[in-house]
Amino acid sequence: MIKKFVDKIPPILKNKYLIAGVAFLILMLFLDRNNLISQYKMRKELSGLKKELQFFRDQAHKDSIELSRLLGDSLELEKLGREKYLMKRDSEDVYIIVRKPVKDK
Repeated sequence: MIKKFVDKIPPILKNKYLIAGVAFLILMLFLDRNNLISQYKMRKELSGLKKELQFFRDQAHKDSIELSRLLGDSLELEKLGREKYLMKRDSEDVYIIVRKPVKDK
């Protein structure tokens, strides 16, 4: 009975090299630690990290320009302190005006 079953298998599937090659491909593509799925995820993460790195480099460049501008001009430094940090001189009063949003009818 087993002999009849073995005779029905095509000769190409009986080839031990083909079986070993298919097993190797399955192992490397799906079961290995560095399989295709993990490689795809790592490449996607690397792409995101490269974009993030470029964003931080651009931000650092903008900040260094802003710093050199502020250190070079005392009026710019005073303007920044007044606008952003609400600083004032001793003889001044600061009023903050908050506008209510207009409701549409």
